[in-house]
Amino acid sequence: MKEEKVVSFGKKQTKNQNEKNIEIEYCSFCKRPNTQVPKMVKGPGVNICSECTLIAVQYLILQDGLMSAEAQKILDLLWGTNRK
Repeated sequence: MKEEKVVSFGKKQTKNQNEKNIEIEYCSFCKRPNTQVPKMVKGPGVNICSECTLIAVQYLILQDGLMSAEAQKILDLLWGTNRK
C-alpha cells in the first residue's frame, strides 16, 4: 500500500484507485508543492507541510525564551539531535 502524502481534515476526498494523476497541493507558508516535502496536512482553505510544522512547533516552544526539559525532549525527537 502506497503512503499518502496529503492528509486532509474537513471535507472527505475520494480518489479513483486506477487514477495515476496526483493532485498537487501547496504549503500555504512556504509555497512548496506536496511533491517536494515529506508530508502535507490539508485543512479548509489552508495547507501546511511537515517542515513548516516543525518550524512552527519550535517557534511556539522557544517563543518565551525558556526551554523546559519536556520541551527540549520534544525538540530532540523532532530534529533528531541530542542538545545539552
